[in-house]
Amino acid sequence: MYVIPAIDLVKGQCVRLIQGEYHRQITYEQDPVKQARKFIAAGAQWLHIVDLDGARIGKPVNTEQISAIAALGELKIEVGGGIRDETSIQQLLDMGVERVIIGTQAVSDFEWFSEIADTFRGKIVLSLDARGSKVSTHGWTKDHPQYMMDFALQASTLPIAAIIYTDIDRDGMLSGPNLERTKALADAVDIPVIAAGGVKELNDIKKLIEIGNIEAAITGRAMYEGTLDLAEAIKLTQSA
Repeated sequence: MYVIPAIDLVKGQCVRLIQGEYHRQITYEQDPVKQARKFIAAGAQWLHIVDLDGARIGKPVNTEQISAIAALGELKIEVGGGIRDETSIQQLLDMGVERVIIGTQAVSDFEWFSEIADTFRGKIVLSLDARGSKVSTHGWTKDHPQYMMDFALQASTLPIAAIIYTDIDRDGMLSGPNLERTKALADAVDIPVIAAGGVKELNDIKKLIEIGNIEAAITGRAMYEGTLDLAEAIKLTQSA
């Protein structure tokens, strides 16, 4: 397992939203490149970027910042937020992004998602965001009747790189990840599962390692507020 630090972008700045609510925003760093360099210094090899402005309007917005981070050439980057067409995917890959995260459009149009997964084999990640057992879309502003587990099983037949599972009720709350649902998902599918939402401290990373078949853990607010030392978390996963 490995640890992926997260940068969420609003108006070019690094922020976190509490439970995905845009009016509950915390700004941590004005310069995303500076923040990325800190992650590199801590030993990070991957970076998770969410374009929150893009998620809200349905197309990438903070491309200047994403391109600048990719130009460092020291991180494998996955990017999500408002990516709902092939042009946006190609634009990000051309910048040097390693893999592209799709959520809303995958749920809204599974036929399109299937075609995209086949076109960009191994470069697409499904973002499976859920409140309880149901999927949420459009930057977590809309609840969908689709059950998270049912959709995961359907998507797992596609040539995608991974599924990122986020428990929205825990995201940004520092309350610990949803271990039960994360394990159930990882046990049910044959593709890598990445856990997101709720990581607070090193013990949470240990618990995810103990599940045994989790590809990675994404962490955001815990690092910015000092309850999790990124370098220590990375060392823990490397020694496990």
